[in-house]
Amino acid sequence: MRTTLSIVLALFMAVAGYSQKDEIKAATKALKSGDAAAAKSALEGASGSIDGADARMQAQYYLLLGNAHSTLSEFGPAIEAYKKVVSIEETSGKAKYTTEANQKLGQMTGDLVNSAVEDSGNKKYGESATKLYQAYSLSPTDTIYLYYAASTAVNGGPELYDQAIKYYEELKEINYDGSSLKYTAVNVASGEVEELEKTTRDLYIKAGTHKDPKEEKTPSKKAEIVKNIALIYQEQGKNDEALAAYEDAIANNPNDVNLVLNKANLYYTLGDKDKFKELMSQASDMAPDNPDLLYNIGVINMEQGNMEEARAAYLKALEVDPGYVNAQLNLSTSYVNEGNALIDEMNELGTSRADAQRYDELKTKKDDLFRKGAEILEEALKTNTDNEGILSQLKNIYGALGDNENFMRIKKLLGE
Repeated sequence: MRTTLSIVLALFMAVAGYSQKDEIKAATKALKSGDAAAAKSALEGASGSIDGADARMQAQYYLLLGNAHSTLSEFGPAIEAYKKVVSIEETSGKAKYTTEANQKLGQMTGDLVNSAVEDSGNKKYGESATKLYQAYSLSPTDTIYLYYAASTAVNGGPELYDQAIKYYEELKEINYDGSSLKYTAVNVASGEVEELEKTTRDLYIKAGTHKDPKEEKTPSKKAEIVKNIALIYQEQGKNDEALAAYEDAIANNPNDVNLVLNKANLYYTLGDKDKFKELMSQASDMAPDNPDLLYNIGVINMEQGNMEEARAAYLKALEVDPGYVNAQLNLSTSYVNEGNALIDEMNELGTSRADAQRYDELKTKKDDLFRKGAEILEEALKTNTDNEGILSQLKNIYGALGDNENFMRIKKLLGE
């Protein structure tokens, strides 16, 4: 009886082996004819029994399966199949197909990146980010693919924030810096500065077609990475994680004043106005002569309804840079917004004598605020005579004041 079972088992294995060979032959033929789908289908027929085959046949099977998936741009399964080839032959000690599998994996890195770029152009950010991460997995020394994967995931919006966080955290773990050397030279014929590969740049210098070679180190990406982690957590409403991320970011980048501003804004959102003011003061002290920073402090204060603090920041920005148009516009807007807030109270008043008197008081105050906003812009107009932003806001203010003469004057300047 045992002998009979052994014969039956041997016969079954032989039939299975022939079946696998037939399917591998069919797949090989289909791939040669360019029909990857047919090759994949043929190989799927042997998927249930291939693990019982010898190592050589298994490796050949998975190589063909990888080729079929790769041709169909099914990168994930293709990578898995090629890695299976390498694993099988490492275990067996016979590396017949390993070299080809590794070559295919190397080629696939470029295919993945090209496909990711195409997906990103079509706003398929999730697919693009995944492919870039797969490219990084295949070529771990090319850490820039991981950075691009994280950035692409962010472009996909809230739905991809968890994916972006995963990639950014991995960038932190590998201590990704992202800085590099940029090589430039001046094209003698055109006079333009060109960025070139170092070897090419040096050859051009020797040939005399270029001059003034320079090397410039691009900034590190570390600050951006930790900042983006904090911002994503904040966007997701994970405030504890966001605060911890800001602490980490500031510890690594103590001179980045924008991190302090972002942290201050989060504390305001959480209702901690004392901490907000403390951090805003700290930010102001960190860069007292930076007009952009002072402007941003003004913007944040204005968003939070702190008009006096906002105006003080805008005025400081204008002391540093008297021609800072956005600071002038926002300073004017702060008075207009305060005036608009009075209109709501005016509209709620009744018809009594007291209400009429209060209405007149509020109207006078509102008009004074509007005129203050106009004065700021009229001063700005002296050095920015054709700035549409200034002119449009002035027109709106004069329209609201019922000042027809100035309204028509500004309309004329706008060419209306």
